[in-house]
Amino acid sequence: MRRLLIRPGAIGDCILSLPALEFLKAGYTEVWVPGPVVPLIRFAARASAIASTGLDLLEISAVDSARVLARLREFDAIDSWYGAGRPEFRECVQAHGLPFRFFDALPPEQGPAHAADFFLRQVGGVPPAVPRIPVPPVERGGFVVIHPFSGSARKNWPLERFQELASRLPCPARWCAGPDDPEAPGAVRMENLYQLGCWLRSARCFIGNDSGIGHLAAAVGTPVVTIFGPMNPAVWAPRAERGAIVKGDLAALPVEVVLETALRVLADTE
Repeated sequence: MRRLLIRPGAIGDCILSLPALEFLKAGYTEVWVPGPVVPLIRFAARASAIASTGLDLLEISAVDSARVLARLREFDAIDSWYGAGRPEFRECVQAHGLPFRFFDALPPEQGPAHAADFFLRQVGGVPPAVPRIPVPPVERGGFVVIHPFSGSARKNWPLERFQELASRLPCPARWCAGPDDPEAPGAVRMENLYQLGCWLRSARCFIGNDSGIGHLAAAVGTPVVTIFGPMNPAVWAPRAERGAIVKGDLAALPVEVVLETALRVLADTE
């Protein structure tokens, strides 16, 4: 059995889909995901960036279509979260007799299921779904990683409060930022998410907004404190072995509340 799995979406969406993707593993499994997520796919025979496959060029020209169709015909089964909301794409691949099965790319925002459980149930698995990314064993350092950004400004706790929080922690704070995040002096920036995950594994704790990097920290086994604003943590909270959620009005959420939660999680790591 040659199976292709196609999973677009943000970093966090893809990480929360890992249990579902791994459940579908076949004799030969290939995975197409967004470019940054490729290094996180450790279980498949091959992983490729969706943008490099030409999938988005299907039906644009005869040459592009022929190349992509030939590639897709290499597989006995194709499970896809790509194209679920594009009827013209579904009609195209079905007209060519390709063995696609489509899934909704996002769970209902109000639940009741956690996103990881929703994705696993879609493919016939039984929750709970706990995303895990294997990294080499490492001795934890005596520092906390703070990632003060996310994919949406409305999910961000004010930067100055993160800075005050860092000054009040009982251990050093190291800052983390993505390649496209705003300027953050001294922040560690790694484009390779697997390398970033290996570094996060060495932290005593991770503190950040509702973001893909928080899910990455949880998936490599680091305790996580996640600050939630508008999104529903019952659906989107990281599946951390140890951690806590702080939810509130981000504009009004005081440092003391986050600090108290962080100190409690840090105490559990001693």
